[in-house]
Amino acid sequence: MNRQAVHLNAHEVTPVGLWSLRAGAPTVATVVSLNFPGLTPHTRDLMRRFTRTALQGLVNTGARPILVDSSARQLPDPAVTATADAVLVLGGGDVDPALYGVGGSVPNAYGVDRRADLYTMDLLGRSLDRDVPLLAIGRGSHLLNVACGGTLVPDLGTGHGHRGEPGDPMCPEQEVALEPGSRLATVFGAHRLAVRSDHHQAVDVVAPELRVAAVADDGVVEATEHRERTWAIGVQWHPEDSHGSAADRGKLFSAFVAQAGAARRRAPRPRVLAA
Repeated sequence: MNRQAVHLNAHEVTPVGLWSLRAGAPTVATVVSLNFPGLTPHTRDLMRRFTRTALQGLVNTGARPILVDSSARQLPDPAVTATADAVLVLGGGDVDPALYGVGGSVPNAYGVDRRADLYTMDLLGRSLDRDVPLLAIGRGSHLLNVACGGTLVPDLGTGHGHRGEPGDPMCPEQEVALEPGSRLATVFGAHRLAVRSDHHQAVDVVAPELRVAAVADDGVVEATEHRERTWAIGVQWHPEDSHGSAADRGKLFSAFVAQAGAARRRAPRPRVLAA
């Protein structure tokens, strides 16, 4: 696979305060494709800002992120996530349409990396099998739906308001309705939420294991959650956009890290034998 001259390095997204976390802080495997086909200086800067904000959000709420680059030439061993207390999957390029049954070319396709898709879907499946807290954002929410047997709308077309048009901000603000009784409604304590989105793909057929947790005013699914797992949520919008609401980002990340901490306390610890 051809990797572009424009490149994002892991050290560019390292959060502040990572090494001052208390011993025993919950660990969060954070999966993201730092570099994908078609990366430009603008999208590189966006990926750097979003990824750094997400990692900093974890540190600020008391978690220790472990960066897992699904675009690395040598993919990280899946065992990296096997011992993590929780898993966060971030956004990036489009999901390969062939993985949800769409053949041929797709309008506005961007950043497709089938290798990264398959790697991340495998990690999602392993995480669901372990029933660890899971938060999937943007592309991550698409991969979650596909990994569980759902499909995507490959292209919403233009003028839909879910991403910026030429000359407009890339991530426009829109409102979503949170489903009553959903985990997200509990997290935010609200029925409606102003969010920042940037997508031209969307959840189409919701996977049988998932249920709708939020919808946009035009009916596009903006969030899903697992029906049976303790805490597994996919949000289509970008809470890690530093230009969005810091308060709402804090609510979501705090709830996620609280689940990670609870999972760590439940996990069996190695026995220490007396001498």
